[in-house]
Amino acid sequence: QVQLVESGGGLVQAGGSLRLSCAASGRTFNSYTMGWFRQAPGKEREFVVSINWSGANTYYADSVKGRFTISRDNAKNTVYLQMNSLKAEDTAVYYCAATPYIGTATQLGNNYDLWGQGTQVTVSS
Repeated sequence: QVQLVESGGGLVQAGGSLRLSCAASGRTFNSYTMGWFRQAPGKEREFVVSINWSGANTYYADSVKGRFTISRDNAKNTVYLQMNSLKAEDTAVYYCAATPYIGTATQLGNNYDLWGQGTQVTVSS
C-alpha cells in the first residue's frame, strides 16, 4: 500500500516562507506526476502546482506564480513545495497527490489517484 504523507505546515507571518514535504511510503512507488492542492474552510479544493517525474515540466496556478516553487527528489520518494512571500489568502490545508497524467490534465483533481492527509498552513498578518 503506497501512502503519501505531508509535513512542514505551520503558522507564519505574512511575507514569510514555509517548505512543505510530501513523502511516499510503501513497497511500490511509481514516478507519477505529483501535484499540490489546497482547500480553505468553506471553499472548494483548488489546484496549486504539479511536476512531472523528471521535474522538467511544471504547472503553477496563477495565484502562486513567482512565489511558490515545486521540486522533487525521486531517490527519496519526496516532493517539496517552497512557499515564499506568503499571503493571508494562502491559508489552507495543503494536499499532496499523485497522477499518471501529464500536461494540463494534471491541473484537475479528479485525475489524481492517491492523496495525502493534508497539512495546515496558516498565514497571519
